[in-house]
Amino acid sequence: MTAPTVVILAAGQGTRMRSRTPKMLHDICGRPMIEWPVAAALEGGAGRVVVVGGADRALAERLPDGVVLAVQPEPNGTGGAVLAAAEHLDGDAPVLVLNGDVPLVTAGVVAGLARAHAENGAVATMMTMELADPTGYGRVVRDASGAIARVVETKRPGDATADELAIREVNAGIYAFDARALLNALRRVGTDNAQGEIYLPAALELMRSGGGHVAAHSVADPSVLLGVNDRVELATVRALAQQRIHEAHMRAGVTLVNPASTVIDVGVRIGADTLIEPSTFLRGQTAVGEGATVGPLTTVIDSTLGDGVSVVHSYLQGAEVRAGATVGPFAYLRPGALLRDGAKAGTFVEIKNSDIGEGTKVPHLSYVGDTDVGPGTNLGAATITANYDGRRKHRTTIGAGVRTSVDTTLVAPVTVGDGAYTGAGSVITEHVPPGALGIARARQSNVEGYAERRAGREPQSS
Repeated sequence: MTAPTVVILAAGQGTRMRSRTPKMLHDICGRPMIEWPVAAALEGGAGRVVVVGGADRALAERLPDGVVLAVQPEPNGTGGAVLAAAEHLDGDAPVLVLNGDVPLVTAGVVAGLARAHAENGAVATMMTMELADPTGYGRVVRDASGAIARVVETKRPGDATADELAIREVNAGIYAFDARALLNALRRVGTDNAQGEIYLPAALELMRSGGGHVAAHSVADPSVLLGVNDRVELATVRALAQQRIHEAHMRAGVTLVNPASTVIDVGVRIGADTLIEPSTFLRGQTAVGEGATVGPLTTVIDSTLGDGVSVVHSYLQGAEVRAGATVGPFAYLRPGALLRDGAKAGTFVEIKNSDIGEGTKVPHLSYVGDTDVGPGTNLGAATITANYDGRRKHRTTIGAGVRTSVDTTLVAPVTVGDGAYTGAGSVITEHVPPGALGIARARQSNVEGYAERRAGREPQSS
């Protein structure tokens, strides 16, 4: 079977979305709407994918490599959209036409339509579905052989008879065509209608009247063909896409304690035996290893978590947490944060653009920015790296086996050598040699009677 060319119609204005963002670029589980049917076409065996967009070329930067953008210069209907892609069609390859605002279509649906079209020898194959309530859809009327005789529109009273209205099989708006027959018919379709547009279904009428066989191919699950016209329908489709993602992870060995409170983008990868606690959001290109625990109340964006990692009640973006490391609760890992094997970022810890060594612990109440920390180090509570001088960022280097005491501030650029210590309350502005104790604080003095004098009383004699 020759690999089909898949044409995806995506030039609509989407005015019912009431948005400055083009409809096709609205997000669905971490992927713009248009990328869902594109992915289905590519996974379903398309030899070429052509997306027909509007004259604003708003989709140009959002299509995967190898996907062609054809521009429909004016909104002249679905048939006009296909004609806009004519130069990219191969006369020897069948053409499948999908809609960009039907994002739940699957690779299996695409492959099934292409296979059915190849097997039935028709010039066109229409995908149909049966609905419990087909109101508003065009009814499919078949002839005695089972071929499509006509599609009856039902938008206005009197368009269809009572018997036709009783038909539950409807036109799904997805088609397969012989390429040459399609282009020949479209070039003969007129614009004698209220909108003055070229309608793709009119090409089917011409093919049938010319003696061509038009077949039907039914899809069992109508939900895969749900369209998006407004934000209510967008929410419905997003929920179904999220359910599909959740089920795939759970069947692969991931535990989602409460799927209803969990958000997982389509690009996220999760290893087996990982536990995702409630109210956890895994976004972007996040990857989680095996046997990890993430959540509850945790957001992870474009980050990598290794095997056996624990992240509790924290926020991570652009970070890497390697095997056996622990994060949280209430930790914030910013872009460039790296926790090596067995490291810890504890309660109310913020780390940015820093390399935290193997087994190193930052237990609580600390900020570590633009810093390299060796293995086996412990940064005491309220350790701060002062990395910004008002104009430039500077790096701090902390060696292996270092122990900073509570309330230590390291003013970059500064180096603390292997095995060194700092005294509590120190502001370190100079390098601390390996094995040394760095202390930088004023000697304590006590002012007797200060409280009484502040209150305007003479101090009591002892």
